[in-house]
Amino acid sequence: MSLPDAGRSTPAYTHQQILRVIFGILLCILLAALDQTVVIPAVPAIAADLGAFGHLSWIVTAYLLTATAFTPIYGKISDIVGRRACLLPALVIFIVASILCALSTSLWQLIAFRALQGVGGAGLMSMAQAAIADVVSPRERGRYQGYMASMWGVASVGGPLVGGFVTDHLSWHYVFWINVPLGLWAMWLCNRALKMLPVRGVGGKIDYLGAALLMGGVTMLLLVLSWGGTEYPWTSPVIVTMAAAALALFTILVWVERRTEDAILPPRLFAEAIFARGVCLAFISAVGLLGTTFLMPLFFQLVRAADASESGLLVMPYMIFNVIGAYLGGQIMRRVGRTRMIIIAGLGASVLGFLGLATIGGQTPSVIVLLAMMVVGCGIGVCMPTVLVTVQNAAPRRDVGTATGALLFLRSMGGAFGTTLVGAVLALQFGARMQAAGIAGIDFGALREGGALVALGPAAQAAGQAALASGFRLAFAVLAVMYVGAVVIAFGLKDQPLRATAASAAEEQPAALGH
Repeated sequence: MSLPDAGRSTPAYTHQQILRVIFGILLCILLAALDQTVVIPAVPAIAADLGAFGHLSWIVTAYLLTATAFTPIYGKISDIVGRRACLLPALVIFIVASILCALSTSLWQLIAFRALQGVGGAGLMSMAQAAIADVVSPRERGRYQGYMASMWGVASVGGPLVGGFVTDHLSWHYVFWINVPLGLWAMWLCNRALKMLPVRGVGGKIDYLGAALLMGGVTMLLLVLSWGGTEYPWTSPVIVTMAAAALALFTILVWVERRTEDAILPPRLFAEAIFARGVCLAFISAVGLLGTTFLMPLFFQLVRAADASESGLLVMPYMIFNVIGAYLGGQIMRRVGRTRMIIIAGLGASVLGFLGLATIGGQTPSVIVLLAMMVVGCGIGVCMPTVLVTVQNAAPRRDVGTATGALLFLRSMGGAFGTTLVGAVLALQFGARMQAAGIAGIDFGALREGGALVALGPAAQAAGQAALASGFRLAFAVLAVMYVGAVVIAFGLKDQPLRATAASAAEEQPAALGH
């Protein structure tokens, strides 16, 4: 690997300067995270107002598609032109798209503007993480990890509450108007703070062909994950064709990237063991995070007969302990200066929590369910930011934005895959157990939409509840197995000391990443 960064000086920033950057970045993180949670309670009201119940999932899917596809693109471009030059346009796009969403008069307008909003949202998250890497050393990043984790917690816990309140007392349109003052405030703070960041000017051209292939492949894959088993059967021509198209586009992307000097996803990064293992861990961590977020509200509603509000409150400890785990991981990382054992500890705790959730049922004491949830949340919280810091710590300065964007991209893909995986496992196990009990005609989709078990007799209801509990147990067991695999990957991770400055590993020790 060539290391052009060697010998370049990296400015040292004071605590006050770092805080100036952090405060602007925190607003960007809040905006990006909030926009994925605050809209969910408004979906029924949007459906009633716009009269289109059949395609409501696209309100969420459209944002996910563009946000995921553009994340690595922002990372690569920012390594060339600087973080500020990418973040400010991303904020403009996000604010304008939010206004257009608020003014939408049809579902398809809203879907199109949500897709545009995702283009801006991708820049908020990737530039926020890359800018933090520019001003805070990996070892000291734990000092500020609590702030960032708190923003995720506020968005995860407060987003649905705010979205529901605003929708009930004002209108779903105001859910999008909330972004405008927050976005303008973030622009003002970031414009002032990020001026101090030097533009590295690593040179090179933007890989437009690679970006187009990446966006096409991601779009096809996410459509397969979103529509498979819901809109279309998994074996339908539509799903099979899109899966084949995704595979073809990603195959061509690999071929192109190997022959492109300034690739959007540089193969040299994936050739590094720390990066390759790190992105694998990020992917699996996101599978567990989003998989559990998907499963637990359903468990409380379908197995424990809680309503939507109660299930939301019962899931809050999971979200809160995820934030606590991120804070603890950052503090420990700062003290010990290494990350491998912290990652292994977080993954190991998650395995124990998943194994606990794999034993729960309708009669399991609530304290045991909540304890297992909190262990999972804390374990994943410890792992996810620590993996990000590990990857950034190993990346050469010229590739920090690219490496950050690539990791966040694969983390987003892991989240999409996680919800699809656990949903499929749950549905298949429920169907198999109901068929084994001699009960036909009740599938998991019908159960989610209308509580189909209510119309059955007592014996059939009991069989259905047993089938549901079995499905949840199997889904959590699958997550436990995946996390055991992640522990194995983490044990092979090189335990590289965390740098004490914001300089790249190449600047501090030119031979550290050389071949």
